[in-house]
Amino acid sequence: MYIRLLAASLLAWASVASVHAAEPARRDWQSLFDGKTLDGWRASEAPGSFNVSDGEIVVHGPRSHLYYVGEVERHDFRDFELQLEVMTKPGANSGVYFHTARQDEGWPAKGYEVQVNNSHSDPKRTGGLYAVKDNYQAPAKDDVWFTLRIRVEGRRIRTFVDDKPIIDYTQPKRPQRPADMQGRVLSSGTFALQAHDPGSEVRYRNIKLRVLP
Repeated sequence: MYIRLLAASLLAWASVASVHAAEPARRDWQSLFDGKTLDGWRASEAPGSFNVSDGEIVVHGPRSHLYYVGEVERHDFRDFELQLEVMTKPGANSGVYFHTARQDEGWPAKGYEVQVNNSHSDPKRTGGLYAVKDNYQAPAKDDVWFTLRIRVEGRRIRTFVDDKPIIDYTQPKRPQRPADMQGRVLSSGTFALQAHDPGSEVRYRNIKLRVLP
């Protein structure tokens, strides 16, 4: 009897240990871009605005959005940390959407946009939550790689450029949004990279994510 109880206890302990061992793995950084192809990504109305060169996603062309549709978390994220290396060319405008959903055309109706813009005529600069909590000081320079990090936990959204805090925003329980931005609220969803206009060129590389507990 004692041996049976001991064996059962060891089995139960092993099961619990395996679950706890799996949890940190789920929170490790996972790559969303293989550096070679756009596998796991799908563009909207102008797919030619996105291509891969030298391990980078080159965004250059008419308006389009490149949505992550890959296998990680079945492309549905709630609490997470997303990190990308970014380079803007002079006059470029782009953005990184989160908690969004794929659509065939138009500006994404769902989710938040983190602005990517260091010198475009639009004064809203990199790291701001577009039209919700904007940033008007460029935290990086054109033609230089910088790291953009987005962290979402519950109702709190934080953005960082090269580890410098840019935005720290907690969404109210009843956020007020204009009629054309009713979907700009926290929920869950995927990510998208924005091609804003033919005059903009932005490059992204080393796109990775970790799920937060």
